[in-house]
Amino acid sequence: MKKFLTIITASLAVFTLTACEPKRGSDAWCKKMDGIPKGEWSFNDAGDYTKYCVLNQKPEK
Repeated sequence: MKKFLTIITASLAVFTLTACEPKRGSDAWCKKMDGIPKGEWSFNDAGDYTKYCVLNQKPEK
């Protein structure tokens, strides 16, 4: 029972933290990325930033 409650609590925590994340490619995401030092970006972050924020392509829905 204790393991079950731990798993449920961890799942809710992960869900809560990811629910607040702006959608990749949105204006809010671009502003968030502007505040993060470029040295901390992943390769995918840099590519998506260029694609969505610099070249102004919109993400597929």
